[in-house]
Parts: sequence; structure tokens; C-alpha cells
Amino acid sequence: MQKIILLGGPTASGKSSLALKWADEHDGEIVNGDSMQIYRELDIITACPTAQEMENTPHHLYRHLKGDDPCSAESWRDMARVVIDDVWSRGKTPIIVGGTGLYFKALVYGLSKIPEIDETIRSDVRKDVKENGPEQAHDKLAALDPEIAGRIAPGDSQRISRALEVVKSTGKTLSYWQSQPLSGGLIDEDVDVSKHILLRERAELYQRCNDRFEKMIHNEGAIAEAQDLMALNYPASLPVMKSLGVPQIIEYLEGNLSLEEAITLSQTATRQLAKRQMTWFRNQFSYWKIEEL
Repeated sequence: MQKIILLGGPTASGKSSLALKWADEHDGEIVNGDSMQIYRELDIITACPTAQEMENTPHHLYRHLKGDDPCSAESWRDMARVVIDDVWSRGKTPIIVGGTGLYFKALVYGLSKIPEIDETIRSDVRKDVKENGPEQAHDKLAALDPEIAGRIAPGDSQRISRALEVVKSTGKTLSYWQSQPLSGGLIDEDVDVSKHILLRERAELYQRCNDRFEKMIHNEGAIAEAQDLMALNYPASLPVMKSLGVPQIIEYLEGNLSLEEAITLSQTATRQLAKRQMTWFRNQFSYWKIEEL
């Protein structure tokens, strides 16, 4: 029976360090399960593993996509399955580590199968969202699929586009497809899935969030990284442009915030994300083994 180890948890909890330890103990290779660390433009700000860590232990799906490449839970699951099968083929243990809970759900339990989207419709929808803005597209979505529109922020162009593509291409809403039985998960296969959540005491986690961002700014080059990202002229609605700290650093670079304000706001946003992630993992995966450091 093939074995896989899953390690989820909030940002700044120490998942990457624990995954490295487990990789040594289980002859493992690490696979990214974080929706921001998958983008190649963000290395420092997303706290990707260092070049030395990646050299010492095989890592996969880190800095893998361009910032304007969409990455849904389904597309990540499909990429991860290719990597996982390859790791297994070499007799190694894949260790999935990250904070994006939907990725873990898609991998373990599967997704509702949505028919292939017509490429012409996909292109037309994305062109319309780009030209007219996500807010207008959100209004259109609200008329077609109010349930899904109620779950998506008006500025989230990627998810709005996806929902519009689905209803226009299939004739049925995304909420309909999501209500269908799940398929394609590891739970349906003969696989030993070891499931873990890494948690810390809240005050300690929040302090780690604060300290890590200070270090990124003052010692690791986060400001220069944000400048390089700005030079690419990506739309502000892309997920990569909303990564923790990016909007605040850009506001600083444009003269709208002091550096101290940008740091404080970024630290607040990081703590808020950590809180949401802790709640999500506890609620969604209440039976997973909790690791505490």
C-alpha cells in the first residue's frame, strides 16, 4: 500500500520545518499545498523554502506557475497527483504541506466533476472580466448563480470568471455541480493517508506572524520583491497581487503608507489569516491528528 503524509495548518506555524524533519525520517519528498507559494514571483513574501532546503530535500510545486496563471483547487489537485505518482514510483513518501485547506479537501476527498469548459466561452468570459472589471462580472454572476455569487467577493476576478464559465458552458450553475457526488480523491483508493494539523498556542502563533514579517521586510528583501512584482503590471485582482503583505508594500512604494504603517497592516492581515486557517482546519478536519509545537 502506498503512503502519503499530509501536514496542514495556519501560516507561520512551522509546517515547513516539520515537513523537512519528516522527510528525513520517512525518506520523503515535499509537495507544496499552499495557493501562494505556487507562484514564482513570490519567494520571500510567501516564505517559500530556501534554495538550500530545496537542494537538500526534493521539493515540488513551489514557485511553479506565473502570477497570471489561474490555479483552482482542481488544477492544483491534478498537478499534485502527477507529482505524487512520480514520488511513489521512486519508492519515496510524498509529504503534502501547506495552509490551503481546499487543496487538501480536493486531494483527499475529491471534487464534484464539472464538464470541460468550452475554450471560446472561457476566453470570452476572461476578456470581459478584464475589460469591464470583476465588479460588473459579479453582478452578472449574481443573476445567474446567486448562491455562488454570495460566496465570492466582488473583486475576486479568478473565482468570478470560473463561475461564469461554468454556467455559460454547461448550462448549469457552479452551485449545482458542487452539490454533486465527489470523485477523484485519495479516499477512494488503496492509499495509507496520514493526516496531520500543526497548531500552536494563539499568542505564540501571532507573535511568530509579526516577527516573520518584520524579518521579511528588514532582512530578506520583501520590498524589492514587491517592486519586481509591480513591474510586471499584473491586474490588482489576481490572487498573487493579494498575497499577504503585497498590497500594503505596494501602498508604501506608491507613497500612500509609511513603512511602519505597511508593516502593521500586513501583520494584522497575517494574524487574521492565521486565525481563519486555525478555525477552518479545526472545523473541517476535526478528526485529523493535531501536532502541537
